Amino acid sequence: MKGGTFNGYTIHPIGRIATCPNCKGPTVELIFESPADDTVYYKSQVFPRGGRFPPSPPEVPATISQDYAEANEVLAISPKASAALSRRCLQSILSAHGYNNNNLVKQVESAIGETDAAKSLPSSLRDNIDAIRNFGNFSAHPITDQTTLQIVDVEEGEAEWCLQILLDMFDHYYVAPAKAAARRASLSAKLAAAGKPPMKS
Repeated sequence: MKGGTFNGYTIHPIGRIATCPNCKGPTVELIFESPADDTVYYKSQVFPRGGRFPPSPPEVPATISQDYAEANEVLAISPKASAALSRRCLQSILSAHGYNNNNLVKQVESAIGETDAAKSLPSSLRDNIDAIRNFGNFSAHPITDQTTLQIVDVEEGEAEWCLQILLDMFDHYYVAPAKAAARRASLSAKLAAAGKPPMKS
């Protein structure tokens, strides 16, 4: 690849290929650095495309996972677009768990005000979701199931905050229940192997 100049300094591009320690697939980085002192001026993963936040856990439904991945991917390019996709993820999660109001703020209010102990959110997650309602441009626009992907201005840090909250919600609604179910299944199998009665539901 041909080099060039940046702020008066000569730079040249480097393609770096590595193996992902998790999926064992290839990753490709594009790096622009100075041949004189190896100063890195720009570095970006170009394959597979990704973002600043980790991928969603495998327990997350595919449609939600896809929206989250896109929100993560476009964060550096357009925080507004990222926040819109995150809002749709948030609305999908809440709808799937019984909070069906078509207004996202109302859904959030229902989730944080849940009185059923079995469905109640942990206090830390409840407080974080509640913070969404105080986002200036988030609360100024009525987000419904028809306008979830509406592109509206976001304040600094809002898009990142939405992605972090989604990760916390993934853990609460999908990962933790799956782990609990796996533990129960393992214990049931051990009880059966020992000739003991199964666990009570």
